[in-house]
Amino acid sequence: KSFLNHTAYLSCYFPNSQKTDIKDLIVFWQKGLEVVHEVYYGQEKHDNISPEYKNRTKMDMDKWTLQLLNAGIVDEGQYACIIQQRVKGIPRIIHQSECLLHIIANYSQPQIAWLHKGELKPNEYLKLCCSSSGGYPKPKEMTWLISHENKTHRLMNHMDISQDAVTKLYNVTTKLNTTVPTNTLTNISCLLHLGEELGSLVSVPLGI
Repeated sequence: KSFLNHTAYLSCYFPNSQKTDIKDLIVFWQKGLEVVHEVYYGQEKHDNISPEYKNRTKMDMDKWTLQLLNAGIVDEGQYACIIQQRVKGIPRIIHQSECLLHIIANYSQPQIAWLHKGELKPNEYLKLCCSSSGGYPKPKEMTWLISHENKTHRLMNHMDISQDAVTKLYNVTTKLNTTVPTNTLTNISCLLHLGEELGSLVSVPLGI
């Protein structure tokens, strides 16, 4: 995983149990048919690199790790690391591994907005909207939390998702229609679930 516009680190997972010097090896990095990086016998070679990776890659020779600078959403996907050694003058593959890159962009803190105009009256419908923007990947769900008298209700309404055609980042919104509480303080929050590994973001609670 790598944050958007940061450096991604892709590992070859090469154990190098023979302690072979990189000067005796050829290392290729590929994504599909695109050449991402090449190291010939200890020297980085740039002739065959695909245009979108030019001047964006560096190999850490000690850790067998490729640094991909300024990682973008288009860089997501599977990368292959292929290591060859010359045996009797013929290059033979001695190691091959794959590495899957996922890009993460932070969503803004969810914000609750009123869709209601005029004075609120008891038992009328309260209309709210919650939104968060500029994130990646697509979130799992948005949940409303309504708390009063030491009880919390969870409501899952339809989540609208839009993706920016250029940046590929997602914007999400969800709406809530609920009756105005009477004679009790009610706190309403909105929770954006990003997935198991990325956790959740919560709005500032709205007190009514």
